[in-house]
Amino acid sequence: MTVSEELVAPLTTGVDLCYQTFGDPDGDPLLLVMGLGGPMNWWPTAFCEDLAERGFHVVRYDNRDTGRSTVLTERVGRSTLVRAFLGRRVRVPYGIPHFAADAAALMDHLGWDAAHVAGVSMGGMIAQTLAVEHPARVRSLTSIMSSTGRKTVGWQDPRLIPVLMAPRKEGREAYVEGSVRMAALIGSPGYREPEEVTRARGAETWERGVHNAGVLRHMLAVITQPDRTQRLRAQRAPTLVVHGLADRMVHVSGGRATAAAVPGAELLTIDAMGHDLPTGLFDTFASGIRRTADRAVSGP
Repeated sequence: MTVSEELVAPLTTGVDLCYQTFGDPDGDPLLLVMGLGGPMNWWPTAFCEDLAERGFHVVRYDNRDTGRSTVLTERVGRSTLVRAFLGRRVRVPYGIPHFAADAAALMDHLGWDAAHVAGVSMGGMIAQTLAVEHPARVRSLTSIMSSTGRKTVGWQDPRLIPVLMAPRKEGREAYVEGSVRMAALIGSPGYREPEEVTRARGAETWERGVHNAGVLRHMLAVITQPDRTQRLRAQRAPTLVVHGLADRMVHVSGGRATAAAVPGAELLTIDAMGHDLPTGLFDTFASGIRRTADRAVSGP
């Protein structure tokens, strides 16, 4: 198994993205796009290695404002988030299309004309946007626990809102404890990860760089994203939509709406799956990504 060190790509979009590769460079290119506030290590290493063993050249990366990628400086107050949630016009430092442009620019840096793309949560929104704005760049699309941007689908359990909006305590231990609490709230009830796994991931995330202001900028980008439903109807790359029936962060209606919008999309709903990537579902996810990529070669 060939695994690169973490590398930094200066992009034409004006940010630097930190990324890492797994597998044979001659394998099928696969770009993994993480969600809100999530750095590359939220794609578990073992999962990336599994994908590489299935013939992919895998790239995972830190989105802007996460991990070791560029951290921006424009401040977003919680009052701005509330106004945006209520549909009022607010100033947005960047939006989901900017993340998609970063992904396309990273592909340029890698020398990839096109790639298979898989995204989770906000990463699914980015992957969908990449597919509709840069269709020639996407060989296949896998959208996991995500939504179309339409306000009437993919809603959050209202009980999560106070947790998401609460000020975050500073310090490593507070961050790790917060990771454990959040995993208990939104993780897959049928595939619970051991607490030590969550703690280790939280500690690794802290060491790589946690940017609370960046999380708020991510949240604003999600709240203000456009509805992609009509544009997804023109999406022609083979598409898989995966969603947990126990997802409290993005209701399964978001996944169903995504699959309904994309012609020929496969919808895979999973009992007792929440809003995470549990070890017990690695084979399901990896097999689905491989199956969808193979459709791009063999046709429907």
